Amino acid sequence: MAQIRDVMAKRLQTVGPDDTVGEAVAVMAQNRIGSVLIMDGERLLGIFTERDTVRALSQAHDAARHEIVSWMTHNPTTVAPDVDAEDALRTMLDSGFRHLPVVENGKVIGMVSMRDLAG
Repeated sequence: MAQIRDVMAKRLQTVGPDDTVGEAVAVMAQNRIGSVLIMDGERLLGIFTERDTVRALSQAHDAARHEIVSWMTHNPTTVAPDVDAEDALRTMLDSGFRHLPVVENGKVIGMVSMRDLAG
C-alpha cells in the first residue's frame, strides 16, 4: 500500500488569516482545487473547503467579504507523510473530510484529498 508521501500534492495553495472568503474561493477556482490552507507564515491555522464555501454563502449574503477565519475549520486534523494511504482514507471517511494537510516535523509539506486516494 502506498504511503501518503507517494500520493500527496506538494504544491500548496494558501491564503492568510486576513484574507476574505472571496479571495479564498478565487484561489480555489483558479487552481481547480477543493480547499486552501490558511497559514500564518509556516504555521497552519486552518483549512477552508468547498463545503465551507456553501455554508458561508447560505448563512451570510455578504460572505465573500468576510474574513476567512470566520468560516474556516480551525486546527484541522492532519496526517504524517509516512501513514499508509488506506489509513488516511479511513480517517477521512470516518470523519467526513475530503482533504487532509500533510505535516512533518510541525511543517505543512503537502495536501492529500479523497481524489488522490481513489486513484
